[in-house]
Amino acid sequence: MGQYTDLTAADGFQFPAYVARPAGQPRGGVVVLQEIFGVNAHIRAVADGYAAAGYLAVAPATFHRVKPGVELGYAPDDMSAGMALKAAVEALGMNPAAPGVLQDIQAAIDHAAQAGKVGLVGYCWGGLLTWRSASLLKGLSAAVPYYGGGMTTEAEIARQPKCPVLAHFGEKDHWIPLDGVAALRQAHPELTVHIYPANHGFNCDHRGAWDAIAAALARDRTLAFFAQHLG
Repeated sequence: MGQYTDLTAADGFQFPAYVARPAGQPRGGVVVLQEIFGVNAHIRAVADGYAAAGYLAVAPATFHRVKPGVELGYAPDDMSAGMALKAAVEALGMNPAAPGVLQDIQAAIDHAAQAGKVGLVGYCWGGLLTWRSASLLKGLSAAVPYYGGGMTTEAEIARQPKCPVLAHFGEKDHWIPLDGVAALRQAHPELTVHIYPANHGFNCDHRGAWDAIAAALARDRTLAFFAQHLG
């Protein structure tokens, strides 16, 4: 079980992050980026899982600039609320030199760096933020976006990641067309891309889209990727 810690972004903004520590000496740090549902029970469990695997896990509250204490479920009303909060955060901009969510993610990376090299993993909206962070932020040794909504648009494909990236997608994901994934692969042959016979959100066992086999395989691949690049 982890606990919440207040972090401070470059502009002085303070926000909470759920921090889970490994039992022994950490193998490195892993920043876990939430879906559009906040740092809820699922995201805390994901962070706990990376801590159990030996990493210092940090899950920043990336909605905090627009609304504190967000912890949603997965019902349609929760999705509507989460989409509105995501839009509000996105409206703040994606310039890491200006106040916004990227400064918060950078603060989480810096906090995780006390454990050594840092990897970033994100889910859904967090996957998109992971992709952006890989090209815009500093201090990352690996990045793993899971079904990053919007990652396969022309503007996002144009980004150039500064660290190794492993991307997970579901072939039944109606939010992310496979032709977009193909375009991402073509533009970035350096990426490792895996596609699973699963839906959007397949990693989340709180959702109907959960696919236990795909989730386990993706986790194994992610842990191997982090072991390779975080040391």
